[in-house]
Amino acid sequence: MTRALPEGLENILTIRPGEVVIGKLITFNEMGRPLVDYPANPTHQPLPALTTVSLAIEQIEQEVALLFAEGDITQPVIIGLIRADLSVTAETSPVEARVDGQRVILSANKEIVLKCGKASITLTRAGKVLIRGAYLLSRSSGVNRIKGGSVQMN
Repeated sequence: MTRALPEGLENILTIRPGEVVIGKLITFNEMGRPLVDYPANPTHQPLPALTTVSLAIEQIEQEVALLFAEGDITQPVIIGLIRADLSVTAETSPVEARVDGQRVILSANKEIVLKCGKASITLTRAGKVLIRGAYLLSRSSGVNRIKGGSVQMN
């Protein structure tokens, strides 16, 4: 069932059901809802959109894939982000993770390396934890213990 368009917009071109339209994420409104624009937008102003994907402020101006609720071209639904080529993305875009304060799990088959300048932390599949750096500080407000099958200093 297709809803009637708002008054004055009845004669504009309609989008076929299921047709994906490429638009752009313009900004977010005061309630945090994404505002999008797209070529068939009859209002010529960014419209609030529903979304099926998580969006962040950093994605403003990125292209998005849109469908339309109930076939109404004034009710966009973001179903995905249009990604740049992998080679361009990997070389020019930093990878960033934002955490909600609950839990983050990084998983790998062989090893995970966190690196910044001369410092690194490596976790290996064999269970090794390697911490390297020009300066290493360990602080604790409670007991600071070092336990192991054997402990070697220097």
